[in-house]
Amino acid sequence: MDLQLQDRVAIVTGGGMGIGKEVARFLSQEGCKVVICARRLEFLRAAAEEISAETGNEVLPLFCDTNNMSAVSEMVAQAQAHFGRIDILVNGAAAPSGVVRNDIEFAGDDELLSDMNTKVIGYFRCAKAVTPHMKAQGFGRIINIGGLTGRGSKVLSGMRNLAIAHMTKTLSDQLGPSGITVNLIHPGVVDTPHIQELYEREGVKQGKTPQQVEQAYIDATPIRRTLQPIEMGWLIGFLASPKAGAVTGESIGIDGGLTRGIFI
Repeated sequence: MDLQLQDRVAIVTGGGMGIGKEVARFLSQEGCKVVICARRLEFLRAAAEEISAETGNEVLPLFCDTNNMSAVSEMVAQAQAHFGRIDILVNGAAAPSGVVRNDIEFAGDDELLSDMNTKVIGYFRCAKAVTPHMKAQGFGRIINIGGLTGRGSKVLSGMRNLAIAHMTKTLSDQLGPSGITVNLIHPGVVDTPHIQELYEREGVKQGKTPQQVEQAYIDATPIRRTLQPIEMGWLIGFLASPKAGAVTGESIGIDGGLTRGIFI
């Protein structure tokens, strides 16, 4: 399928590694000019060089701390000045498992606020900064990366993903008349360096090896495997396409069937 992304301009926050990097790779493969941004410029530069060499399309690495509105506005201004337009925003800059500890006796309010500030308000800042550019051209795609913890009650950090679902729906109402769609994906167990660290931590807690922890997740997943980061890119690529213009305000699980709830 031709996703009609040739020469579109995409910003991917948290694009230096993991899911964000693979999203940037797929968008570049589809012909997008991609801006990747995060706080660690050395990772961004390496990722930009790798992806650009592979796809032949320009990938621009830009420093950005999404905790700061001025920094976000500056990054978006640089992207606009360099490429002349902004069509797609993929919000993914956040601590993968959050920084707040789960048990309320040990959970710190500062850490909880940090989780919310980075992932919820950070996504808001980026959406706010790109909205005028998208409105001016009558087209835009905003895709937020959430997490399955927003659909359950196991961890306190899941409240940030639930908040993103609300923000996604609200923004889709506001921006739809301007040709801008806003959607949210909830990745399941994705094979990244972060998830390997999770297996190790859970193994210590449960008295199991990391391999046993991983196998337990696989056994609980109907497709009986973990997911690859590029699979997040495939879904995001479709949502970023003009062909997904009728899909907006949705929260989509991409988890191999791991979620047991029924969402209507």
